[in-house]
Amino acid sequence: MNGRFNDAFQYGLTEGYPPLRQAVSELCQARGVACSASHVYITSGSQQSLDIVARTLLDPGDAIVVERPTYLAALQVFQLAQANILSVDTDDDGMLVEQLADLLETTRVKAVYLVPTFGNPGGKTLSEARRRRLVELAKKHDFVIIEDDPYGEISFTDEVRRPLYQYAVELGCEDQVVYTSTFSKILAPGMRIGWIVMPDWLAQQTVIVKQAADLHTNMLSQVITAEYLSMNRLESQIALIREDYRKKCVALADALESQLGEHLAFSRPKGGMFLWARFRYPFDTMEWMKKTLENGVVYVPGEAFYNDNPDTRTLRLSYSTVSTEGLMTAVERLAKSL
Repeated sequence: MNGRFNDAFQYGLTEGYPPLRQAVSELCQARGVACSASHVYITSGSQQSLDIVARTLLDPGDAIVVERPTYLAALQVFQLAQANILSVDTDDDGMLVEQLADLLETTRVKAVYLVPTFGNPGGKTLSEARRRRLVELAKKHDFVIIEDDPYGEISFTDEVRRPLYQYAVELGCEDQVVYTSTFSKILAPGMRIGWIVMPDWLAQQTVIVKQAADLHTNMLSQVITAEYLSMNRLESQIALIREDYRKKCVALADALESQLGEHLAFSRPKGGMFLWARFRYPFDTMEWMKKTLENGVVYVPGEAFYNDNPDTRTLRLSYSTVSTEGLMTAVERLAKSL
């Protein structure tokens, strides 16, 4: 191990530490993303992954479609890339893919970005039928799918959800899917280790953009992560997270239902870290937060997750880092704030 840790204090390859790239490729294969280590690029977390993808793929004015609502920081990245951001609505089965199909009939789209499994902020999961249909549309209209998968491992059920990348392989268009994920949600966020699975035609530009950003991801973090993965402990770690988050999610949902059910509508998450709720009547959650803060509770007002037509009735609650008792107290204080 000492020899391997010598690498941790030296410059490394821009693409990433080779043993970690190999370990990540094996993890991806277990998820249904069939890739070799040469297609894996280690990044300083998912946020950098999105920034690299945007800089590599998008030119100013290019149209990119996102879910409505979508991940706030993705919007920020695409705005910095000066992309033309378009939104497609969602329901309990994820993005309304037929609405996207209608848009594609009149608009040239360069890419579609989504979090298809336990999305942020809504916690929604794209149905299997819509996954296949989305990939079919990508093949027909020649756009790239950016599949952001930070939460897919945090499932509260045994249901198998196939990655978009797998459908693309079946349809012969895997070069049109960019897959990103991270260890931040299943291992240690402070390590800042994420990755991109890039097709060959974007490889050279990916390296150039990454190199210009920071030469390479922190080598100490990469070596430690690779060493941890070699111990075969990740599955047990993920199992602990799943059970802990499941219990917290149930506790939060039960408390909201009993104390705020007449005010809030929501679907119970089947995985992930967030619960998305909407007031049953006209309401401004941004304004309301001033009062909840006075009572010691913070959430994210939903309007922050919209590129256009924000829904001021919505809010995102997170249960990942709060104890069950803390969640109970938080709901009591939310009720008190009405």
